[in-house]
Amino acid sequence: MRLMLRLGAEYRLYPCPLFSVRFRKPLFGETGHTIINVLADFRNYQYTLPVVQGLVVDMEVRKTSIKIPSNRYNEMMKAMNKSNEHVLAGGTCFNQKADSHLVCVQNDDGNYQTQAISIHKQPRKVTGASFFVFSGALKPSSGFLAKSSIVEDGVMVQITAESMDALRLQALREMKDYTITCGKADSEENQEHVYVQWVEDDKNFNKGVISPIDGKSLESVTSVKISHGSEYKANGKIIRWTEVFFLESEEQQSGLSDPADHSRLTENVAKAFCLALCPHLKLLKEDGMTRLGLRVTLDSDQVGYQAGSNGQPLPARYTHDLDSALVPVIHGGTCQLSEGPVTMELIFYILENIS
Repeated sequence: MRLMLRLGAEYRLYPCPLFSVRFRKPLFGETGHTIINVLADFRNYQYTLPVVQGLVVDMEVRKTSIKIPSNRYNEMMKAMNKSNEHVLAGGTCFNQKADSHLVCVQNDDGNYQTQAISIHKQPRKVTGASFFVFSGALKPSSGFLAKSSIVEDGVMVQITAESMDALRLQALREMKDYTITCGKADSEENQEHVYVQWVEDDKNFNKGVISPIDGKSLESVTSVKISHGSEYKANGKIIRWTEVFFLESEEQQSGLSDPADHSRLTENVAKAFCLALCPHLKLLKEDGMTRLGLRVTLDSDQVGYQAGSNGQPLPARYTHDLDSALVPVIHGGTCQLSEGPVTMELIFYILENIS
């Protein structure tokens, strides 16, 4: 997000350009002196901060709000448990409700500066940030209740060790809102407030995505991108597994189980699907069926699958091979139903093998 917003500032487009510019000058060079050196482990090649999906920062006049979606509690706990007990930091998501955003600019001499990018001809009311940092190193003897400042394209809040304990135990672990007052302890003038807030569930993802099986909307459905999924080659074509959606059923009102719990099952199902269709890849592509969906239902009362493309079921000539490959794998997966019924939809693409 830091790079995309920096590109937006370079080409005066909010939040970023839609097209890349070939042979442009790099906007970031050697890492140099940046706060990210402190927050991320560069020595062991861990360059990223933990990011909680849907978490955003609202910066207004004398008010900063860190908003955590209520359905991301488990992600927030994982990020907190991995953090240093004196420092809590995380990357944020792009704030769609903001009209401006902090931008980190690296000068020719390697130093970093803060700028802001905003929507053209619109007053700046709410500004987003790319990360947040809570530091629990503020001494009570400093004379400050807490300090809030902008650092590069993020916001840093310095608090006492006591406040850090309260933030971790009360606000985050117990899922309660928390307010931090920033400013001098002996004066109420020029005080600022930082709010840690649990907000409504994050449903703002997979917008416009539909199932290739029947055109059903997959908007707000939890999914996992597959970066190193099953991939098989045949007849000059490649079939590649790219994503899996976990559809919520009526029996899962309390929420979905962790997608990682079903990783072995999804891998086995994807492998079987790809192998079954390998002899048919050329014909499928010629018929325009290059985006395929496989919906698998595992329930104590119902076990089965649906496969389709372009909103229609796959033709009958493919079902015999699919049945032979998928039925044993799916029935074998019923033993993993300790978490209740599971309905998942796997997405595949057929591509040209140009290697």
